[in-house]
Amino acid sequence: MVYQIYPRSFMDSNGDGIGDLQGILQKLDYIKDLGVNVIWLCPIYQSPNDDNGYDISDYQAVMPDFGTMNDFDLLLKAAHERNLKIIMDLVVNHTSDEHRWFAESRKSKDNPYRDYYIWRTGKGDAPPNNWGSSFGGSAWNYDETTDEYYLHLFSSKQPDLNWENSAVRNSVYGMMAWWLDKGVDGFRMDVINYISKDAGFPDGNLQGGMYGDYSPYVANGPCVHEYLQEMNQKVLSKYDLMTVGETPNVTVEEAKRYAGNDMKELNMVFQFEQMNFETGEYGKWNDNCFKLKDLKRILSKWQAGLAGCAWNSLFWNNHDQPRAVSRFGNDSTPEYWDKSAKMLATCLHMMQGTPFIYQGEELGMTNVAFERLEDYRDIETLKAYDELVHHNGISPTRMMSYIHKSSRDNARTPMQWSSKKNAGFTTGIPWIGVNANYIGINAEKEINDKNSIFNYYKKLIALRRQYEIIVYGSYDLLMEDSEQIYAYTRSLAGEKLLVLCNFSEKSAEFLMPPAIQMQNAKLLIANCTINQLQDFNLKPYEARVYFIDNKVNNIS
Repeated sequence: MVYQIYPRSFMDSNGDGIGDLQGILQKLDYIKDLGVNVIWLCPIYQSPNDDNGYDISDYQAVMPDFGTMNDFDLLLKAAHERNLKIIMDLVVNHTSDEHRWFAESRKSKDNPYRDYYIWRTGKGDAPPNNWGSSFGGSAWNYDETTDEYYLHLFSSKQPDLNWENSAVRNSVYGMMAWWLDKGVDGFRMDVINYISKDAGFPDGNLQGGMYGDYSPYVANGPCVHEYLQEMNQKVLSKYDLMTVGETPNVTVEEAKRYAGNDMKELNMVFQFEQMNFETGEYGKWNDNCFKLKDLKRILSKWQAGLAGCAWNSLFWNNHDQPRAVSRFGNDSTPEYWDKSAKMLATCLHMMQGTPFIYQGEELGMTNVAFERLEDYRDIETLKAYDELVHHNGISPTRMMSYIHKSSRDNARTPMQWSSKKNAGFTTGIPWIGVNANYIGINAEKEINDKNSIFNYYKKLIALRRQYEIIVYGSYDLLMEDSEQIYAYTRSLAGEKLLVLCNFSEKSAEFLMPPAIQMQNAKLLIANCTINQLQDFNLKPYEARVYFIDNKVNNIS
C-alpha cells in the first residue's frame, strides 16, 4: 500500500513556508503508524518550478527548497530502517527549458543535443500543427534563434524529449540506474505513455476552443511499448523494484500490454477513466455531477478486465485531482463528511489492486475555496482562467466555481497536522494558503480519536494484510443499476466478501441476492452502528463489509 507525498505541502522543517525532506523525515513514524509500506515522492529534483517540480532542470540534484542530497540520503536510510520503501517520480516525457540538454539544443540546428527535443518548421507564420497545450495556448513554441518551433504538451517551459533518439533513451536509463543504485525502490512514471508521438504530427480535432486535441497522436504511441521493453531490459529488470506508469487515455487492452504479468514492461498503470468521466465542453472545468452507475461501470470494467493478467492501481486522489470526499462524498455537514470519507475508503480498499493514499486523504481533507484568483498557484488553473474567461467568454464568477470544484490546488494545500497556526505545517508563511477547516480536521485530533477517519484507514489497511481474499479474490458487481448503492463481492477458495456502500444522503435498501448465504457471515468493518446484522437498509453514506466463510456451509 502506497502513501503519496507532495513534498512542497507536506511538512516544513525550517520555517520558510515550503515543505521539505527533513519535514518528511520528521513524519515517517506517522506514515509507518498508518500501516502503508511504500512512499511515493512527487518530484524533488532541481527545478525552476514552473509546474511545481514537474519541469526538471537537473535529474541528479535536489531542489534547494527541499534540502540537499544528504537530506535525501538520510530520508531514504530512515525509511528503510522502518521497512518503508520509497519510489520516485520519473518525469521523462519532458524536461525544463532550463535543463542543460535544452540549453544546448536551442543553440543551433547542428548542435549535438538538437535532436534531444522535437523541433519542426512552421506552416508559414503558424505552428507546425494546431495542437493545444494542456495548460492553454499552442503546444508549439517559436524559437527565434533557429527559426523553428519546439513541442511542449504542457507548459512552454516543459519541452518534450525526442524518444526516437537513442541518445535520449540511454541518457534517461543512465539516470534511472543512478537513483536505483542509490537505493530507491522504484518509480512512478509521469505521462509515460506520451513518450512516443505520431511522427506525422497531424492536426487534432477542435474541442471547445481554437486548438486541436493532441491525445490521439501521443497517448499509447507507435513505439511506446518498444521503448518500455528496452527500459525494462536495460534497467528495470536488474533491480527489485516497483513501477507504476501514469497513462492517460489508456484502454484495458493497452493496460494489459503495459502491465501484463508476462509483458516485461511495468508492474501497473494509473488509468483515469474514473477521474475524467464528468468532463464537458471545457474539459474538467464544469459543474457536472457524477453518476454512480457510470462510476461503477468504469471501476468494474477495470476490475474484470485486468483480473488474472495484470494488476490494478486503486486511487481516489492524487496531486492532480480534487479531494475525493468533496468530489464523490459529501463535505456539507460534519456527519456526512465523516461517513462519506470512510465509505469511499471502504469501497476502494476492498477492491483488487494496490491502494494509493494521497496525503491528507486519511484525514478526510477537503477541497478549498479561495475567494481570490491570486490565492491559487497552479499553472493549469491560472492559464485555464485566462483562456476561458478572456477568450471564451465564461464569467469570472462561474469560472471561480469551476476552480473551487476542480483545481489541482484543492490537493495541494498544506497537510493539516494540528490546530496550531498554519495547521502545524510551518512556522512561516505557507507557499499556498491553508484550508480554513484545519481547526476541525487535523492529524493530531484524529490520531487520538478511535472513531476518526485516520483510525478507520488503519483498520482497512490491517484487514488487507489479514485477509488474503481482499488481495486476491475475484470481483463481481451487484445492483448494477442502482444510483445509490455500490455493492460487490470478492470470492476466493470458498470465502466471500460482501461490500456495501451507500453513495447518497438518503437511506437505501440493499437487495440480497438469493445466492449469497449469510448464516456464517461476520461484520469485518462498518462506518455506522448496526443494530441488527440482517438489516440491510443502509443509512446515508453507510459502508459495511461482511466476511462469509462458505467452507463452513460445505462441511455441514
